[in-house]
Amino acid sequence: QVQLVESGGGLVQAGGSLRLSCAASGRTFGTYVMGWFRQPPGKERDFVATISRNSGSTSYADSVKARFTISRDNAKNTVYLQMNSLKPEDTAVYYCAAARARPYIGSKYVTNNENEYDYWGQGTQVTVSS
Repeated sequence: QVQLVESGGGLVQAGGSLRLSCAASGRTFGTYVMGWFRQPPGKERDFVATISRNSGSTSYADSVKARFTISRDNAKNTVYLQMNSLKPEDTAVYYCAAARARPYIGSKYVTNNENEYDYWGQGTQVTVSS
């Protein structure tokens, strides 16, 4: 079992930046594909970004490309989401998620399918004011 704890959310003005962190428990963090998702008020949860086990591959939702950067530090059991040029429409609860190792998951595998993620954090609120 993996526990994920997000931090770094808050209130920021449009155009500002935030860095989210997600700390994972356990000794197998390096085997997980990690992802960030978000749920705006009154809407479904959507994919934001994902990173492979070895950081060799990343993928982003079109709405955040060139503004958000996902990274991970396997030595610290932590995944990050650097968010720049924030917009009011980025307001949401942000969740990190972990997909455990499976036979078809190679070192560069990434996925935007939330059904492939096994563990979820409790979420952190990001509010962007106009």
